[in-house]
Amino acid sequence: MRKNSVKNTRVNGEVLKELSNIIRGEIKDPRINPMTSVVSVEVAPDLKTCKAYISVLGDEESQKDTMKGLKSAEGYIRRQLAKNINLRNTPEITFILDQSIEYGVNMSKLIDEVTKRDDENHKEEQPQEDVEE
Repeated sequence: MRKNSVKNTRVNGEVLKELSNIIRGEIKDPRINPMTSVVSVEVAPDLKTCKAYISVLGDEESQKDTMKGLKSAEGYIRRQLAKNINLRNTPEITFILDQSIEYGVNMSKLIDEVTKRDDENHKEEQPQEDVEE
């Protein structure tokens, strides 16, 4: 199976969906933040390994705890994945912290601040535009 084949894309989508369901609904580890989401999944063409990009909405401590919790539940998650998805091999999962969503939220806040400042400066300049003859 080639890396970007239709079959590989379908397997990636199915693993992403099942992984999200398992993390959201079946793991009872208190270290795992309830605002954890699976951003994307890359399953190797030989189905031996899988990189799961995880996004955690929260502070740095919460992110570290969530990653530790997922790492400790890796065997359980893999077993549940094997039950739910009929694949020749169940991939070994590597969890990678993805901060792109948090980065996007921070950029959005910065843009809002700049826009607000620009609007305030524009409003202050308007009264000074009186035409004198």
